[in-house]
Amino acid sequence: MEHRPLIVQSDLTLLLDVHSPAAEQARNDLIAFAELVKSPEHMHTFAISAISLWNAATAGINADCIVERLTEWSRFPIPDNVLFFIRETSGRFGTVKLHAIEGDCDHYLLTISKERALREILARKQISSMLTHTDNGFTVQALNRGELKLQLIKIGYPVDDRIPLERGEHVPMAFRDRSKRGDQFVLREYQRSAADSVLGDQSPGSGYGVIVLPCGSGKTVVGMNIMTRLATRTLILTTNVAAVHQWMSELEDKLDLDPSQIGEYSGGRKEIKPVTVCTYQVLTWRPSKDEEFPHMRMLREGKWGLIIYDEVHMLPAPVFKVTAELQAIHRVGLTATLIREDHREDEVFSLVGPKRFDIPWSELENQGWIAEAQCVEIRVTLPRSLEIPYALGSKREKYRIASENPDKIPIVKQLIEHHAGEFILIIGQYLDQLQEIAKEIGAPIITGSTNNARRDELYAAFRAKKEHILVVSKVANFAIDLPDASVAIQVSGTFGSRQEEAQRLGRILRPKETGSTFYTLVTRYSSEEEFTANRQKFLAEQGYAYRVEVWE
Repeated sequence: MEHRPLIVQSDLTLLLDVHSPAAEQARNDLIAFAELVKSPEHMHTFAISAISLWNAATAGINADCIVERLTEWSRFPIPDNVLFFIRETSGRFGTVKLHAIEGDCDHYLLTISKERALREILARKQISSMLTHTDNGFTVQALNRGELKLQLIKIGYPVDDRIPLERGEHVPMAFRDRSKRGDQFVLREYQRSAADSVLGDQSPGSGYGVIVLPCGSGKTVVGMNIMTRLATRTLILTTNVAAVHQWMSELEDKLDLDPSQIGEYSGGRKEIKPVTVCTYQVLTWRPSKDEEFPHMRMLREGKWGLIIYDEVHMLPAPVFKVTAELQAIHRVGLTATLIREDHREDEVFSLVGPKRFDIPWSELENQGWIAEAQCVEIRVTLPRSLEIPYALGSKREKYRIASENPDKIPIVKQLIEHHAGEFILIIGQYLDQLQEIAKEIGAPIITGSTNNARRDELYAAFRAKKEHILVVSKVANFAIDLPDASVAIQVSGTFGSRQEEAQRLGRILRPKETGSTFYTLVTRYSSEEEFTANRQKFLAEQGYAYRVEVWE
């Protein structure tokens, strides 16, 4: 028993001894049904949850298989409450199924296989009002498909949706042998596997889901692989105009699509083409809070065969609502981390799809697909002149005073000098602080007020190695590809956002010979230390260790 690497605890956490010879094999078994919580040097912690078990169930891994794997690797007997939770929760998937009705495109058949579940579901008026009793189960109007799935998962009954997805208008497309830039193009094995995990054999229950891959590992290429295999009218939703232009550039570079087939739908342009790239912001714009979202029609009425949700963890609430109506369409979510600070992961599961593919950041780092990164936290003392304002400030004021500590600026200058010749991003939350840094070091700055043409110009200059340093606000957190960036200096952040920390590290993870360095400047003995510790949790879970240095 001693050689077994796993300890199963009654709080549904699993401790994996990474020094055991069997640790790697056990880890590969665990990630199918448990989420990695943290991975420091000696013991990695996984957690079993309802969502993780339902993700496993969609991949065909049932309770018996999970218990068998735990028993094989566990050093001690598995607690009874853990066995009960696994069997009870896993068993809920498949209890409720949606089926197509032959000859009826306007209705579906809902079946409920357990009497207790039937009573519980019918007791909910919000759900029962969508159901009409028949001899075989209940009919559901097609337009209620997504809303029903959403309400059922809220009470712990994920729907096994067995209705075949509709095929959209055919749009032929394929990868080029060589990109327009002249590079030989080869699809990586894990990118192919990620696309396979969503598409499967195109039988009912496949064709939708979420792919989790580290920043810099080519999520865009995975999306394009799915596009070529479905060859259909495609809508790509992403976070900002810079990301729209980046997607369009990649599509033109790597696919044999004519540029006239690729459209931009943003604040500045409103093109609807066979492949359209759109921002979440334009979809969620409306003249006033009491009016409709005028651009949602494009999402509903575009006759799309595939929708790609880039950075799906950012999916805004109004888009969730429309996505509930789009259940007949192939749907793919792409993200580096499915962490949502609003805890709406269950909605992503039910409306976009279950997590189909995940791979540890460390695994791709070891294979050389993403850069090896050092994380350094630099503690900075608060100037005496700010000690009283800090002590008397509100919680928010204290955080801002600590974040904008002026003694961070000389350290930024020293780090730039230390990394002379490298490509550096200076990232922060507060515009006054960023503008002062940009002025002090003579570097260009990109913020929310920077127009899109200027942003594109500066990003292009950085990629072309004409600019070595960019100062950027949180507008650069997502979906910006700056492959030569090897140093990131984070001077302030959005409170304790784990997801933002991961995205910012991701700006420097493109493979490079020298590796990458991620600096975080933190004011000592301040609330910033507490928020920073929370921000770092996700990266610690991925195996990144922060070295702490104190600068007096």
